Amino acid sequence: MATSRRRERELARRRFERRRQAELERRARAKKRNTVVGATLGTLLVLGAVIGLVIGLSGGGSKGKPNATKTNTIGPSSTPSTPASPAALAHPPTKCAPIKPNPPQKGQPKVPDVKGKAPTKLVVKDVKKGHGTAAKKGSTLSVDYIGASCSTGQIFDATYEDGGKPFPVTPLGSASVIAGWNQGLIGMRAGGVRELIIPATLGYGAAGSPAQGTHPGIKGNETLIFLVTAKSVKA
Repeated sequence: MATSRRRERELARRRFERRRQAELERRARAKKRNTVVGATLGTLLVLGAVIGLVIGLSGGGSKGKPNATKTNTIGPSSTPSTPASPAALAHPPTKCAPIKPNPPQKGQPKVPDVKGKAPTKLVVKDVKKGHGTAAKKGSTLSVDYIGASCSTGQIFDATYEDGGKPFPVTPLGSASVIAGWNQGLIGMRAGGVRELIIPATLGYGAAGSPAQGTHPGIKGNETLIFLVTAKSVKA
C-alpha cells in the first residue's frame, strides 16, 4: 500500500511539473509575440513621422520664393509653381526681337515693337490715354493683356487665349502679380492702353516660368513686354 501511494504522489508531481512547464512556455511565447508586435508598431510610427516630416518640408520649401511662376493659365501671377522652368538665358537680352505675328491674332491690338537696346529698368508707355479715375495703390483694375518674351518676340500669354475674360488686379501695389505690374499699372484709367517693358528683376527673375497648357514657358532672366488695356478702374 505504501508503495502504491508513493507511485501516485510521484505521478501527481510529474503531472504538475508538466503543466507548470507548459504554462511557462506559453507565457514565454506570448511575451515574445508582444515584443515583436510592439517593435513593429514602433517602427511603423517612426516611419510615418519621418515621411510626414519630409512631406511637410517639401511643401514648405517652395513658400516665399520671389517672382516665381504662375499656377493659373491666365495672368502674370507671382505665385510659386512646382513644374520645372525652362533653361535660363545666360544674360538678360540686350535687344528685343520683333513680335510675330503682330497683331498676334485677328481683332487684337498691335503690340509696339521695342526699338534699340532692351531696357534694364521698368518702362511705362501710354499708347492711349483713358478716362475717369486714375488707378493708385489699393485700386481694383480689370484688364485685358498680351504678354511677349523680349528675346524671341513670342506671345506667352494673353487674355484672348483664355476665353477673353478680363483679368482682375487687386489690390494694386500688393496684388498677386509680378512686381512690374504692381508698379507699372499705377496711373492707368479706364479705356487706357499701356505698354510695359519689364526687366527680369521685376518679372520672373532667374527662375523663369514653366509652360502651362498651351502657354509656352518663359526663360529665366527674360525681359517681358506687355500691352495692357484697362477695362475698368475702381478706387
